Amino acid sequence: MKLPQIIGADLSKKSIDFISHPSQEHLKTENNTRGYLDFIRWLKKQKINCSAVMIVMEHIGLYSKQFEQFLHQKGLIFTKVSGLAIKRSMGLVRGKSDKLDAMRIARYGHEKFKDLIVVKPGNETLERLKMLHSLRERLVRNRAALITAVKEYQLTCGLKNSDIMIASQLQLIKGFTTQITKIDSTMDDLIRSQPALKRNYDLLQSVKGVGPVLALATIIKTSNFSCFNDARKFACLCGTAPFEKTSGTSIRGKTRVSHYADKRMKTLLDLAAKSAIQYDKELKKYYINRTHNGKSKMSTINVVRNKILGRMFAVIKRQTPFIENYLQAA
Repeated sequence: MKLPQIIGADLSKKSIDFISHPSQEHLKTENNTRGYLDFIRWLKKQKINCSAVMIVMEHIGLYSKQFEQFLHQKGLIFTKVSGLAIKRSMGLVRGKSDKLDAMRIARYGHEKFKDLIVVKPGNETLERLKMLHSLRERLVRNRAALITAVKEYQLTCGLKNSDIMIASQLQLIKGFTTQITKIDSTMDDLIRSQPALKRNYDLLQSVKGVGPVLALATIIKTSNFSCFNDARKFACLCGTAPFEKTSGTSIRGKTRVSHYADKRMKTLLDLAAKSAIQYDKELKKYYINRTHNGKSKMSTINVVRNKILGRMFAVIKRQTPFIENYLQAA
């Protein structure tokens, strides 16, 4: 693919800074439809063909949603990259501003063009699921914080449930629980409305240790397995893939997983692994044998996490449920 005109975009809640690379032409506009049209006029003023442009932006969550929809409608291609990747590529830098950030994003896009992945229009149902899932996670965290606070008040102060300090928080906990249940029901309806989603959702839960929460989270993180086709690559995202740390004859570090990972996915896989070693005969035997041979429990749990990931990707690839002791059954 021929190198297109790279445009770096630094988005915030209210504004967007654009930098054209390598001309360094700059535009600052509002993060709304009026600003997006200003961007199109800015491109035309520079005699840049919209079909020969690639916009590079960071992953910033909801602030970019409206702009992404606009770009899809206009047929402009764009990519989203990790802020950490951009920061690490720059080395030692001085100064920070929206314009400088846009310039650095554009430079990164130019240098890493061959590795960039164009963002395709997403499935509306899947996008809705992502937002609902994110909201559910937030409500669960808030409810957990309140439950912890209630326990602390009761333990340290001896307060009764009738006390306003306890009663008010219990009422909030009840409200959060009600809303979480409603969101779960809505997400379930959305999954059932899409046969492809429903099929993969059920297939994932055929793997021992994988429940509805992990199955849904995996579908969302992989965009229903359209972004990842390899368990090892997804394991890198989840922080369960071990990496070697050696150099020459002096550095002989332990093989470790990376700390730069999706901590929530890692937690869900950890819970799945601990469940699997209780209810899956093969994994239970593996865990006992490996730990008896001197391997640490944590490293063994991590191996089980990756075995579960491997099974999850396998059932999706084959489109058949997981069968325990398959060879014996055959």
